[in-house]
Amino acid sequence: MSRLLALAFAVATVPALAEGGGHSDPAAPVVLALAIILVAAKIGGDVAVRVGQPAVLGELLMGVVLGNVSLLGLFVFEPIATNAFLDMFSRVGVIILLFEVGLESTVSQMMKVGVSAFLVACVGVIVPFALGYLVTRGLLPNHSPYVALFIGATLTATSVGITARVLKDLEKSQTPEARIVLGAAVIDDVLGLVILAVVTGVIAAADRGDQLALSEVAITLGKAVAFLVGSLVLGVWLSPRLFQLASRLRARMVLLAFALSFCFGLAWLADFIGLAPIVGAFAAGLILEDVHFKDFKEKQPETLEQLVHPISYFLVPVFFVLMGMRTDLHSFVAPGVLSLAATLCVVAIAGKLVAGVGARGKGLDRLSIGVGMVPRGEVGLIFASIGSQLTVKGEKVVDSQIFSAVVVMVIVTTMVTPPVLKWSLNRKQAALPPVQPVPDK
Repeated sequence: MSRLLALAFAVATVPALAEGGGHSDPAAPVVLALAIILVAAKIGGDVAVRVGQPAVLGELLMGVVLGNVSLLGLFVFEPIATNAFLDMFSRVGVIILLFEVGLESTVSQMMKVGVSAFLVACVGVIVPFALGYLVTRGLLPNHSPYVALFIGATLTATSVGITARVLKDLEKSQTPEARIVLGAAVIDDVLGLVILAVVTGVIAAADRGDQLALSEVAITLGKAVAFLVGSLVLGVWLSPRLFQLASRLRARMVLLAFALSFCFGLAWLADFIGLAPIVGAFAAGLILEDVHFKDFKEKQPETLEQLVHPISYFLVPVFFVLMGMRTDLHSFVAPGVLSLAATLCVVAIAGKLVAGVGARGKGLDRLSIGVGMVPRGEVGLIFASIGSQLTVKGEKVVDSQIFSAVVVMVIVTTMVTPPVLKWSLNRKQAALPPVQPVPDK
């Protein structure tokens, strides 16, 4: 408790620093806040890992705790949650995160995942989107239909990182079910990003005063597909040549600098044509493969993923802690918020469990496939954060109450997946007949 009070006392200086109290450098409150965020993220991540949960869940919950100490009469952390510079750090962290997710897969792997993975991904996107839209319209009849549209889009997300970690820890990564889940999750990411781009474009058009026309949806969808296909085709051809030229430079960390520049360039291009920057970052990660960096091998033994990790470890926790801090627990006393959160949890889980029926093949454990698609994790938070930044006629599409309900859904789906997936996979193993010993001759 004494350590907590000491930390609170330290953070109490943030408002004074924000107003310049005794310091002229505007970076002072930012670096203090970053110090607090990083320590909080690592403590939360450690606690989560110790109880068998992914570290991202601990970072998010630690943010929820820090952001709601005001309920105890302590308002020392409020400047952190609303600081514009920290918000920018978190936005860059999201771009790095999606770039990192893209690096974990390749274009060729996406082409080889098979019909089962594609069908699982399609069912896992269509059903949650439809259910999310319908239940939101039913529970929030006085809200704009764009709210239901965005919540439906948020429910399409799947966190491939959480499921992959569970499968790896259980040594099940090479099973047919694991290959289908991981392949479907990659396709799910792409489909979800396309839907996000379409929904964001539709909401932006409404904010400009345009009508919700089918042509607007078709144009936005066309731009999203054209960007993804065009960037992948052009990038696969261009990136080996670009990095071959870059390998001639004698400066240090050239590979990392050019890879990040490639990521940021595509993120900017995605935003320029009206898509979310994370679409471009994800595409950049898919394009860049180790084979493109063969000229760097002699002077750069680390892989690109290994080089990106330290930046990710710094920036990404800022996003998760800030998202947790923006979760207003006080908003749950408002009528309908708890029922919305509970309903979203049920719909989010059921919508992904149904995805398992899309798997094709004899002897497949479709329940485990469905469970593996359940966690929303960081991807769901990214979708929710984008919704909280969108407005229609000056009114936020995702207000603080709806945002809090979505964060609860993300926490629940992230927490239930590891133990349930472990039980489901072990259930199939226990159902197999015991291996009979071979008698001696």
